[in-house]
Amino acid sequence: MASGGSYGDANQKVDYVFKVVLIGDSAVGKSQILARFARNEFSLDSKATIGVEFQTRTLVIQHKSVKAQIWDTAGQERYRAVTSAYYRGAVGAMLVYDITKRQSFDHIPRWLEELRNHADKNIVIILIGNKSDLENQRQVPTEDAKEFAEKEGLFFLETSALEATNVETAFMTVLTEIFNIVNKKNLAAGDNQGNGNAASLSGKQIIVPGTAQEIPKRSMCCQ
Repeated sequence: MASGGSYGDANQKVDYVFKVVLIGDSAVGKSQILARFARNEFSLDSKATIGVEFQTRTLVIQHKSVKAQIWDTAGQERYRAVTSAYYRGAVGAMLVYDITKRQSFDHIPRWLEELRNHADKNIVIILIGNKSDLENQRQVPTEDAKEFAEKEGLFFLETSALEATNVETAFMTVLTEIFNIVNKKNLAAGDNQGNGNAASLSGKQIIVPGTAQEIPKRSMCCQ
């Protein structure tokens, strides 16, 4: 499986760069999830993201160095113009809602539709119910989200950026799935062409054809 990664990028050779996008309504905690993953930080007075920003973290997956390039965008309508550039080259997506705001979950199908219109069709997607620490304010039952994820073929986890619950697991789920798909593709390319050009994928943005969305055999939810 995967070992942890360095916060900040050491001067190591990077085998793969995977672009992952965060999408969902404003104020569901996308930037907090990113800060927790990229820098292991959480800020209570986080300001709304304006436009787009991205952060990176390098991890080791099956002895390969993988740089995760995580993009975060404002969830407000007026920044929708960024869509096509934002999604270009993305091989993973995290679809985030707030378990205490039903509306943020009700908007998920719309975000998913936008994602499928703009992104590569084989992008690996995980649905994330954030703010699981606020159980007493919950408006979205875990069951509802799980059912939706299964219907749409998405991974699913509930996270708390505040308590750092499942944030690492969510990213590792997506990155490991992408890694496995790319590796299968490399093996296939190698079989077809002797040593072929499989190695030329290394360190570049990877676009992954092949079936990405499979519900994990055991449910990822609620550990």
